[in-house]
Amino acid sequence: MKVLITGGLGYIGSHTVVELSNKGIECIIIDNLSNSDVKVLDRIRKITKTHITFQKCDLLDRNSLFEVFERYRFDSVIHFAGMKSVGESVENPLKYYEQNLFSTINLLKAMESESVKKLVFSSSATVYGDLSKSPISEEMPTSTMSPYGRTKLIIEEILHDLTISDPEWSIAILRYFNPVGAHSSGMIGENPKGFPNNLMPYIAQVASGEKRHLNIFGDDYPTKDGTGVRDFIHVMDLASGHERALKYINSRTGCNVFNLGTGVGYSVRELIQAFEEINKVSIPYRVVDRRPGDIAESFADPSKAISELGWSAVRGIEEIVTDVWRWKQNMVKAGVN
Repeated sequence: MKVLITGGLGYIGSHTVVELSNKGIECIIIDNLSNSDVKVLDRIRKITKTHITFQKCDLLDRNSLFEVFERYRFDSVIHFAGMKSVGESVENPLKYYEQNLFSTINLLKAMESESVKKLVFSSSATVYGDLSKSPISEEMPTSTMSPYGRTKLIIEEILHDLTISDPEWSIAILRYFNPVGAHSSGMIGENPKGFPNNLMPYIAQVASGEKRHLNIFGDDYPTKDGTGVRDFIHVMDLASGHERALKYINSRTGCNVFNLGTGVGYSVRELIQAFEEINKVSIPYRVVDRRPGDIAESFADPSKAISELGWSAVRGIEEIVTDVWRWKQNMVKAGVN
């Protein structure tokens, strides 16, 4: 099997390439490097002991994209590429609509032109919007509170329409909850450019001394300790979900949606405590005002993925915080901030 991985040098993409390569699947990566680093390619090759093919390509450049398809002849595609900051999308919605929507349409047209009709799409639990009831199943109504989330939801609708128009398409939409962790080698992990938008890299930066303290946005939610509760899933469990989704789309047609989460919620304070106790470090924090749009609790109902994909998360919070700290320490030693 030969698979195109768009955005394959990013956080989730790079870990998925490792997972697939270790299962004997040939991966071709394209990435425009806007939110990733080409150095990740060498690290992937060292982990997998495989020569992974990479070509710099922006999905908005239709000519370059079509050339990639003509050159490599893929069996299927996993589509990670896209911009993903909720806050930035609110400030600059047109940038997000152009990048995420137009690039996906270009990709689908290239796939169609070469009769590549098997796709795994990287979506997000943000499409569920402001839901107060957890666990969250795929049947729950969708809505969105940001242009970023809206691009994910629109793309999902495009993919459903595509399979209605042409029943040869086979598509799996994977709605992630909160990806965290790093590869156990400590060679790849989440290394956001600029100020981290996600909790775990923020904690790691405080632990390493790059940041003085962590901000907890509100401690008066109706949860076990007043802080928000989320479903944190190890990135390598997420990667294995993509491998299972590839098998799934190769055995049937249509468009199907799956939650990828653990089904267990941890609070912000619980995550901090686990990081401190297991890694023997201190995480100073202060409580600040809630952020607009944040909800008290959100975690997945992963039963559909368990029953239909034969997949479930196997790594717990201890492995998550251990792998993140190993990765962060390696980056600090290498002088990478």
